[in-house]
Amino acid sequence: MRVIIIGAGEVGFHIARRLAVENKEVVVIDKDDEALRKIVESADVQTVKGSGSSPQVLLDAGIEEADIFLAVTDSDEINLISCFFANMLGSDDVTKLARIRHEMYTDYKHLLTEQGANITKIINPDEEVVNSVLRLMSVPGAVEINEFADGKIRLIGVNLPDKSPIVGSQLIHLRDKIGDELGLVIAALVRDDELIIPSGLDVIKKDDVVYFVCDVRDQDEILERLAISTEPVRKIMIIGGGNIGFKLAKALDNKYYHTRVLENRQKRCEFLSEHLDRPIVLMGDSTDQEILREENIQDMDMVIAVTGDEETNILSCLLAKSLGAKSTVTRVNNFGYMPLIEPIGIDYVVCPRLSAVNSLLHFIRRGRIMSSVAIKGDEAEALEAIAHESSPIVGKAVKDLGFPRGCLVLCFQRGDEVVIPRGDTIVQPNDRLIIISTRQTIPKVEKVLTTKVEYF
Repeated sequence: MRVIIIGAGEVGFHIARRLAVENKEVVVIDKDDEALRKIVESADVQTVKGSGSSPQVLLDAGIEEADIFLAVTDSDEINLISCFFANMLGSDDVTKLARIRHEMYTDYKHLLTEQGANITKIINPDEEVVNSVLRLMSVPGAVEINEFADGKIRLIGVNLPDKSPIVGSQLIHLRDKIGDELGLVIAALVRDDELIIPSGLDVIKKDDVVYFVCDVRDQDEILERLAISTEPVRKIMIIGGGNIGFKLAKALDNKYYHTRVLENRQKRCEFLSEHLDRPIVLMGDSTDQEILREENIQDMDMVIAVTGDEETNILSCLLAKSLGAKSTVTRVNNFGYMPLIEPIGIDYVVCPRLSAVNSLLHFIRRGRIMSSVAIKGDEAEALEAIAHESSPIVGKAVKDLGFPRGCLVLCFQRGDEVVIPRGDTIVQPNDRLIIISTRQTIPKVEKVLTTKVEYF
């Protein structure tokens, strides 16, 4: 597979490094010498200096032989123009993905995907962040939530409290602890900052972060039996009324939520007031203790800081937490900040760039992969794949699928039914498989999932 990436920023850097580990042929285009040097030092990739919007640069990079074309610079215009030329110069079946944020373009997706640039998929990181926050709000006791099978299956990460009945138990005894009637599979454990794909003999320990997969209809009952607090989020303060803050406030503009938006720019406050109905718009500095106290920050179920300045977001959340807010969510763009957020006392972190990476991943995977999300940075991925009729896995028992160590089949969706598989469960055509795999084993998983027609 030949992949051309326009932009060596954080999104391009992380995708290139991940794909290079999987032995894909990766070419990165950027005008910045330092960005290209950094990526060459970190991954086995080719680089081309120049603008991704230049037809000659695209030809030099081998656009005619490309299978995947990713335009992920911070400029919507460069991404669009590069996709336009890739459409003209590349093969008819090249997959073209573009990172586009501004509404002046995203409001006309149909023109970009059906005509002109013929873009396969437009990725809007801001929308992905809003969706991530909404999922976190739906399960207040979780640290991470991902959805599969059109929302019917969820992968949920939780910090287990000491009183949880499964602490100290081996996974083979899990059903004895929480009941046999609930469909639940432990997908991964994070212990001392190390990700573990567990076996039945692994023991769940105090302070583990546990990732489990379940039918969304069983979610609340499972959380209750695991002793995870799930008090609903009702009172919310959004810090920052930019694109993400506005989209989030718009999504919460209903009777169920009591939402306040704190913004420090007068004109933006006027815009928010005109376009929001129920949310209260406030003008002020989110790092001013007096303003937060005046707005009863101690009564807030969740404070969500999504300004364009990550230092302001982090400081605002720390201040809100110290003044009594129940939980905090901060937006960061710098991948390097992400491991630091939880240790300093902030509950959740959302990252537009990481959201963009997750959105792009499943288009790069071989086989009929519907979605893919990174778990704990990029140490593992959860994949949702459809078992095609001609796939080598159809008709085989789960234990005979040939997946490598470090890979686990978590569950199926078969029609409207969610199936928790056993070793002798047979894969049927059109089953949706939810699979977790470490980064190192992804190429082998792709090989197993690829249909005979595609692979041979």
